[in-house]
Amino acid sequence: MKKSFRIKKNDDFQMVFGKGKSFANRQFIVYMYKKKQNVPFRIGLSVSKKVGNAVVRNRIKRYIRQSFTDLKTDVLPGYEFIIIARKPAADMTCNEVKSSLMHVLKLAKAL
Repeated sequence: MKKSFRIKKNDDFQMVFGKGKSFANRQFIVYMYKKKQNVPFRIGLSVSKKVGNAVVRNRIKRYIRQSFTDLKTDVLPGYEFIIIARKPAADMTCNEVKSSLMHVLKLAKAL
């Protein structure tokens, strides 16, 4: 996934948290905010130290990025997403992460 598709700045995170809507399941919380039309979506990732050590946290972030890379044609453009991983995400495989994210995005009507 290109770096232009990522949210890195704290101001951008706070805007999505403040103005966006949240949807959740047992593994992930997704905040989404409609930014502009005709631009690709952007994602920001947050994985707490409560989830696991650095190896586990980085693996979860890789799985989430890979899932969005696979789903990039299906996700609505113009939205910004913040994905927060919960503890059960630490024990998941890449396919399980993808199916769980698809479930939350369908709840959000972003797919």
